[in-house]
Amino acid sequence: MNETVNNTPETENKENVKGKSEIWEYVRIVVAVVLVVGIVNTFFLLNARIPSDSMENTITKGDQLFGNRLAYKDHDPERYDIVIFKYPDDEKQLFIKRVIGLPGETVTIIDGEVYIDDDPTPLDDSFLPEKMEGDFGPYEVPEDCYFMMGDNRNWSNDSRFWQNTYVRRDQILAKALLRYWPLNKIGFVE
Repeated sequence: MNETVNNTPETENKENVKGKSEIWEYVRIVVAVVLVVGIVNTFFLLNARIPSDSMENTITKGDQLFGNRLAYKDHDPERYDIVIFKYPDDEKQLFIKRVIGLPGETVTIIDGEVYIDDDPTPLDDSFLPEKMEGDFGPYEVPEDCYFMMGDNRNWSNDSRFWQNTYVRRDQILAKALLRYWPLNKIGFVE
């Protein structure tokens, strides 16, 4: 026995309306997701991909991480914070480095050791992959500015070499927060 399905214009019209309704639901979901991601990326998190070896071994080339845009809403960056900022010599580029010199301090590097003001004890650099070489400075950090250095100091393009030596407070966009790629290195950035 053969059954035939009679598609009346009324049945076809209901199916078309149902199909359009489903498509509209998918469009609404996609638009909502795009809006939420845009808002989060604009106001809360900064997505960054590490392009160089300058922060090894802390962060390596190719790592991807989120920066916290709200980290400095109520307080200023501190020494050793890893921050994402607009490169002072070309603000279209984003850089990631470690805060070394704070506003009003004098940074001097002697025999690869970093000294702040006249303190005879150098900064702790136990996180560096190798001892830094050379003498640099002194650098007198202006108010509302910071002196930045990479962790891979012998290979880092940082404040020591820039035309505009210091990073202004308003150029700092986020504090490094969470590495999410590669998957085997997921975790908070220390």
